Amino acid sequence: MTISKPVFSVVMPMYNVEKYIHQAISSVLAQSYQHFELLCIDDGSSDGTLAIAQSFSDHRIRIVRQKNRGLSGARNTGINHASGLYVAFLDSDDFWHSDKLRSHFEHFRTNPNLGVSYSASAFVDEAGQSMGIGQNPKTDQVSAQDIFCRNPIGNGSAAVIRRSVLMQTGQGEFKGGDWVMSYFDETMRQSEDVEFWLRIALTTHWTFGGIAKPLTFYRVNANGLSANLDNQFNAWRYAVEKNRVNFPDFYNRWHRLAAAYQKRYLARRAIRSGNGMAALKLINSALWTDPRILRDEPSRTLITYGCALLCLLPNSLYEPMERFAMRVAGRRSRIATQ
Repeated sequence: MTISKPVFSVVMPMYNVEKYIHQAISSVLAQSYQHFELLCIDDGSSDGTLAIAQSFSDHRIRIVRQKNRGLSGARNTGINHASGLYVAFLDSDDFWHSDKLRSHFEHFRTNPNLGVSYSASAFVDEAGQSMGIGQNPKTDQVSAQDIFCRNPIGNGSAAVIRRSVLMQTGQGEFKGGDWVMSYFDETMRQSEDVEFWLRIALTTHWTFGGIAKPLTFYRVNANGLSANLDNQFNAWRYAVEKNRVNFPDFYNRWHRLAAAYQKRYLARRAIRSGNGMAALKLINSALWTDPRILRDEPSRTLITYGCALLCLLPNSLYEPMERFAMRVAGRRSRIATQ
């Protein structure tokens, strides 16, 4: 059977990821659903990333090279080269379960109003080994409030979007004399995905829905965890405040709760990097910003607070407690997805 156009266009931005790119590409080629094209967008890599991508001989791989424009710019280039009915995003330091595309195909097929489909994610370490925890987001009746406050999509490798949704949300502009469509905001270097999902939720009729099975393996690396947390929060605030002008009532109603959840999320990142003081500062600020996070999610909020306090202990005491907590969290995560 031959198909003239791929069903899926997989967009994979690449920038200095020679350590991980082989695993990412291999996970796409190993999909049980094989009707796809893989668009590898080299965003000005200076290491061996490009050579590794070029070492694959599969005809479905297309490599596009460009000067560095950041993650948003690479995704936009990929979308503009895509020909599939659905566009899937995979960051080149992450990888997929072999049934990722097949599961999303069925999800779209059975939900005609679904515009964005995403999956739960399992966390892996830098070596690609399971950490026993992950993201198990809300999967149905997802509202714009959910995206603003909790971002159930979770990361840049979990989502698949209908091409028709992109056609509704893209914005054209002249670049170098050419008319080019943009989707992700290239002025942003962080939180650009949150802004994009919110734009879809607030300006179109399409729905969001998730798949409970972890089909995305999200790599947690030390550099990401230790990045400046204040800068991360400011980048998130800049992204979501774009909606303040066009949707003031929505923004004013939910922005404090959304900010509190974002600070709690960053507190958990600080805990993972061993920065107990930053974690404690962030979780205190989250509770001060909007105490509803304690009412709505008491267990998760109190656990974050407790872990921030424990993180202040010497490593000899903290690390055994952390390993125990990870085992418990892993068991709870597996139960939740069964």
